[in-house]
This record gives sequence, C-alpha cells and structure tokens, in this order.
Amino acid sequence: MSTQHGPTPEAHEAPGEHVPTPGAAHPDAVRRIGLAVVGAGYWGPNLVRNAQQTPALRLHWLCDLDEERSRRVLGEYSTVRSTTSFDEVLADDRVEAVAIATPAAAHYRLVRAALEAGKHVLVEKPITTTAADAADLCDLADRRGLVLMCDHTFCYTPVVRRIRELVHGGGIGDIQFFDSVRINLGLVQPDVDVLWDLAPHDLSILDFVLPPGVEPVGVSAQAADPIGAGRACVAYLTVRLSNGALAHCHVNWLSPTKVRTTLIGGSRRTLVWDDLNPQARLTVHDRGVDLTPPDELTDAIRHRALISYRVGDMVAPALVEQEALRNVMAEFAAAVTEGRAPLTDGRSGLRVLQLLHAASRSLELGGATVPVGADADVPTITAQERAAAR
Repeated sequence: MSTQHGPTPEAHEAPGEHVPTPGAAHPDAVRRIGLAVVGAGYWGPNLVRNAQQTPALRLHWLCDLDEERSRRVLGEYSTVRSTTSFDEVLADDRVEAVAIATPAAAHYRLVRAALEAGKHVLVEKPITTTAADAADLCDLADRRGLVLMCDHTFCYTPVVRRIRELVHGGGIGDIQFFDSVRINLGLVQPDVDVLWDLAPHDLSILDFVLPPGVEPVGVSAQAADPIGAGRACVAYLTVRLSNGALAHCHVNWLSPTKVRTTLIGGSRRTLVWDDLNPQARLTVHDRGVDLTPPDELTDAIRHRALISYRVGDMVAPALVEQEALRNVMAEFAAAVTEGRAPLTDGRSGLRVLQLLHAASRSLELGGATVPVGADADVPTITAQERAAAR
C-alpha cells in the first residue's frame, strides 16, 4: 500500500488545469489507486459508477450495512466485492483510498478510522457534524500526509470552474457582491432545516471562488417556518467578507418555481450563472458602476456626479458539458498520485461547516452577526437572552 508522507501539500492554485477530461487516461497512470466506496444509499451508487469510469482508480469494495443493497448497486461490476464490514475494507492492503457516502453522523468515526489505517479519504459533505471534529480530521490527515477531500460536487462543474478562473485571474476585478438563490418546491427534510440542507451548496461555491486574501468574517441569518414543519423552511443568509463586500444566500423549500441563480459582481465585470439555462449557463456582463477617484477630479467635471454607469457588452463563454462527479473522482486520484492537497480539501469542508454553525447561532440570536473562524469567541446564551434577542 502506498501512502504519501512528509510536509502537508499546498492546494493547487491553477483551477481545473489538473482535472482531466472525464474518461481521459491519466498521464501517470502506471498503476491504479485501489478504492473502496462506503455507503450504497443515495450517493454511493454514483460514486461507484464514476469510480469505475475513472482510469486512475480501481474499485475493490462496496461496503454497506445492507449487503443485498450493495449487490443490487454493483450489478454488472462482478469484480467488485460487497461487504458489511468496514474493518475488512481497511484491512485490505490493495485499498489505498476510501470514498465515504454515509449519513453525516457517521462521518467522523469512519473518516478517522480510515485515516488511522493509512487510507486517503474522499467524504461526502458535510465533512462532519461539528467544526471541532472536522478540525481534528484535518489535523490527523496533515500529520499522516494523507489526502482528505470533500465532495463539494458543484465546485467541479465546468461553469463553477470557469467562474473561479475569472475571479482568481482578475477578470471581474475586485469582488463587490455575491448573491445566490436556491429555491424550489422541495422535500422538507426530517432532520435538518433548509439552511443545513441547501446552503452548503452555495457556501462551498463561495469558498471555492473567493480570491486569495478575501474571506468570511461574520454571518447573520434570518429564517421562518410558515407551514409549522418544526424547522426553518425559508432562510436568508448574509456573509460579511474581509474586503467589505457582502455575500447573500436565499434558500427555500416552499417556492412553486425552481430558481438556481448566482450573481457575482466585480469592479470590472459581473458574472451571472443561471443553472437552469443550458444555452447560456454563464454570462459575463461588462456593466457596472464606476467611481471617479477624488484625485482625478478636474474643474471641468466637478459639476458632474462622482458615480457613472458603464454599459458594455455581454458574452456567454462556451462551456463543455461534463459530469461533475467524474471530475471529483479524477481530482481525488490526481491529488493522491501527485501528493498534493485537492482543490476542495478537508479545510474547505471545515470552513463551510464554520459558516453553517455561525448561521445557526445567528438564528438563535435573532439574526445578530456572528464572527467566523476557529478563534471566534461566540458566547453561549441563555434561553432568556435568546428570547430577548428575538
């Protein structure tokens, strides 16, 4: 079994360039990385299918407490064994990596056991249920020199990768706002509110596309349960960024129409992502507001407003349709082979989890802004204080 050791690798700074086109042979695929998938429920079958179609991976096991369900998922994959024993998977020296797609409550135990066994890990979001547990797993992976990757699938779609390239390359200028809407007449979940169900998608995208040096510093949230479901069904989340900009997310289970849009405004251009428009999923608008710096004012223009509006062209970049999960598997394999951190490593999962916890605390405080980060000192409040805050 091959395990990477040594200093913690740095995350790749050139987005997407090392993520092969789905189905293409990996250039260094002299050997294939032995893989086990854990969980044969909703997401596990997708991992199995994409692992089988990724040249750099060789799937050996599908592990689930319901072995009959595993056998149904495997179907034609007769060379892949099924088991109910996670210990049996970890004891197999052919298995260098595991992909975990189980309920979130089991993530910490399974991921920690895999890392302690020397296995690289790809884990479905959320990475764990608490930020402390997520930080512990990240530290353990660092100490062992192992890859810990979060399956933030949206970050591996061609459109989000292009957005990251435009933002990180300075194509839109300085970030001024991020506004996302994710609403639908959706399924009210039995165990989480709408924030924890839908907002992780948008928060993982925000974390992925923000340029270096810009990070969340505070979160405020408002939510409502107008149908009496016992948990928030409509929510609005505002993230304050370190450069003074705001990121806003609207999530809703009750909308009769489906909307999936994200706007990212920059000082030079604005990006509009409409995920329900396959003909023009991403458009780049050379439109915005310009502010004349005071030192550039002349007597001839002092009588005019300092703010001017710029109306330019709109372009729709060509995007090759690819299955995002195939890119996830290819990135995981490449990170293991190259001994580097993946684009969505464990700490990206930790950052998303910190935002979700801050949002939940903000709801408890009646919408107050809650600081973000490992060093944020968020005091515990009493029931009386919570009632007063509301």
